[in-house]
Amino acid sequence: MNIQISVRTLVEFIMRSGDIDNRRYAAADTAMQEGSRIHRMLQNQGGDDYHAEVPVRYLDENNDYTITIDGRIDGVIFPPSSPPDQPFTIDEIKGTYRDITKLTEPLPVHLAQAKCYAFIYANSHDLPQIRVRMTYCHLETGELRYFHQEYDLTELESFFTHLLSEYRKWADYEAAWRVTRSQSITNLSFPFPYRDGQKDLVTYVYQTIYHRRKLFIEAPTGVGKTISCVYPAVKAIGEGLGEKIFYLTAKTITRTVAEEAFAQLCGRGLKLKTVTLTAKEKICFLPQTECNPVSCPYAKGHFDRINEALFTLLTESDCYGRTQITAYAERFMVCPFELGLDISLFSDAIIGDYNYLFDPRAYLRRFFSEKSQRDFIFLIDEAHNLIDRGREMYSATLYKEDFLYFRKMLKAHDPALAKLLERGNKELLSLRKECESLRIPAGAMKKGENRSSAASDGGRELTPRSRDHFSQNYMVEPWLEPFNKVVASLLPAMEKYLEDCEPSNEQKELLQFYFSVLHYLEINENMGRDYIVYSCEEKKGSFFVKLFCANPAAVLSECMARGRATILFSATLSPMTYYKQLLGGTAEDYDVHAKTVFNPAKRGVYIAADVTSKYSQRSESQYFNIARYLFEITKNRHGNYLVFFPSYMFLRNVHEHYIEHFYHQDEVEVVLQEANMNEAGRERFLQHFNKPRESDSSLLGFCVSGGIFGEGIDLKNDCLIGVIIVGTGMPQISSEREILRQYFDQHGENGFDYAFTLPGINKVLQAAGRVIRTDEDIGIVALLDERFTHRSYQRLLPQEWEGVEVVDIATVASRIEKFWNDWL
Repeated sequence: MNIQISVRTLVEFIMRSGDIDNRRYAAADTAMQEGSRIHRMLQNQGGDDYHAEVPVRYLDENNDYTITIDGRIDGVIFPPSSPPDQPFTIDEIKGTYRDITKLTEPLPVHLAQAKCYAFIYANSHDLPQIRVRMTYCHLETGELRYFHQEYDLTELESFFTHLLSEYRKWADYEAAWRVTRSQSITNLSFPFPYRDGQKDLVTYVYQTIYHRRKLFIEAPTGVGKTISCVYPAVKAIGEGLGEKIFYLTAKTITRTVAEEAFAQLCGRGLKLKTVTLTAKEKICFLPQTECNPVSCPYAKGHFDRINEALFTLLTESDCYGRTQITAYAERFMVCPFELGLDISLFSDAIIGDYNYLFDPRAYLRRFFSEKSQRDFIFLIDEAHNLIDRGREMYSATLYKEDFLYFRKMLKAHDPALAKLLERGNKELLSLRKECESLRIPAGAMKKGENRSSAASDGGRELTPRSRDHFSQNYMVEPWLEPFNKVVASLLPAMEKYLEDCEPSNEQKELLQFYFSVLHYLEINENMGRDYIVYSCEEKKGSFFVKLFCANPAAVLSECMARGRATILFSATLSPMTYYKQLLGGTAEDYDVHAKTVFNPAKRGVYIAADVTSKYSQRSESQYFNIARYLFEITKNRHGNYLVFFPSYMFLRNVHEHYIEHFYHQDEVEVVLQEANMNEAGRERFLQHFNKPRESDSSLLGFCVSGGIFGEGIDLKNDCLIGVIIVGTGMPQISSEREILRQYFDQHGENGFDYAFTLPGINKVLQAAGRVIRTDEDIGIVALLDERFTHRSYQRLLPQEWEGVEVVDIATVASRIEKFWNDWL
């Protein structure tokens, strides 16, 4: 049995003590920059005797198990041939924005990491002595500061052995737990009778894990895709094919589905430790998140108490949800967010948001910081969401207004920092003025044009550059270099100010800006040919520069390469070629479409041929006709209906007509989705749908396509009998969508489909999937837009939608009435 841990995680886990204090920025900026430009630059300057990125591994073998400690040394410097008997040198590089002239010695955790590398290397090469060089490099100026120390092997062995002895009780527990877990998996059976095609799906997932591939699954509602992915992943762990399962989602509700799947298996005898990671803002005990010992009693002394809390939780429970974690956090006075992260080290299955694997600012460094692949199994739920989330996570934006705001805030407190912010503001002002003479009026962009411009009815105009936006150049955009130099100079000044100032609302605001600047510089350093750099002025007056990840496939694929296999699944992954291309799939990866297990005749699908949501045809008469459709569709069958609109404005316009002309208080209740609805508001909205309606009344829920009610909600039986979708779901025209269209046109694809049609149809199909959730369900789907009668849209509708009928305002009621009469 092998228990694997990286050098970095071992050191940080054993040596931590004191407070949580987010005012300490050295660790944050160093972690963000590790393995980046500074490392590569110094490694390349090392000469012929400098060997970079040297992998090392140490095996601590016991009777029952082996602990594997691994990592990568930044550099090993071979000694010259003369003079003889010079020691090898382990080089540990740390980048920072701190004033390195004030460093009098290496930080203890950094030196400990280097000493571990030195021991492993010296031990494996029979070196009696070895030298450690700590290299600190200022990330703006390139200034270097070295600390050298020479060690005997016996001294390093004593240090390393002590770390291992401190870790051994944790390893002992994990080894014993793995035996218990494996025994429970051996006889674990699938918790339900297999539905048609479900056993094949389980087999596909297992074979994908076995062959170290990706699998893209399109599985309609009812197939049981969650348990069909979880069960074979658990079996693979039992057979030594996987180390941990990461179940990653975009929405909280789907995390609950994952928890239920693991609970069903545990109910059949499975022994598995699972943790659900909750966002810091949601699990924090304080009204506002304040991660420092002055504001938070749980942060003060957290690291002095965390290991006791962790071991107690680990030995007293196997399922670590939000309630369990907060209870133990209160009991031991530790941060609940950090406790959840720590318990993940010893969990078999980790449930959480996409960002724990994919986001460069938030990924779990305790698992993914080393440049090596481990036998992790990634289960990516609702994978259609990952394209836009990937673009968001790997893009970076800086606003001119922020530079001006913080300059005014800091002018009296730190004139030097305020001056730098003013320089950034002036650079952006210069870009803004330059673009004003080039701006193309809204509406000037037409389908088929191939130039760097955009139109917007959503409040934006692209301010085009006088150069090709779609250059394949990997370097910094020349027109942005002066601004980027100012941004780089901001970080050390902000860090110094933040380290010295007391906690306050202003400090929190500046901290968020600090991290935005840090993210911008990181993206700027690493972006490649899949990025578009542009500046944009919104109609409300704000101006920004954005490093936009147009195609996230490469970065997503790089993240998934951290594990053994990835299963990406959703009810809507058509066309499959589009999703495989943008989600990092390759020709060697697998894909499968699972057939529906429901009777397709129980779903009536209707397309309205005489209304549309096209922007150019929006009018009061259109709004009236759509309101009339709602009345005609629902008048002969009382029940619960969801209606999806392309925007809040469209929703309000149709709502006004419906209330004025068709609403009868005794027969219909109408509830509306509000903009920026919080969790409490969402729950209140859904409570209306938690039970079937009386036979003489209906409920209409007015929602926005692609919003919080468009996917992830599970209204079974008569809790929902119909979904009405207004429009094709197409995103509003904006500068960014136009950029995407041009980008994919220039890369040989149908840019309009990639930027507009396909994201839109996914919203439609997700909304339609809210109805028909069980074998017993009967319901209708109505598509209110004449564009669905076109072949280009018909080809995108699901294979299982049989007998789609085209109707008009005069026939829709009778056709739907016939459908209900056939079943009731």
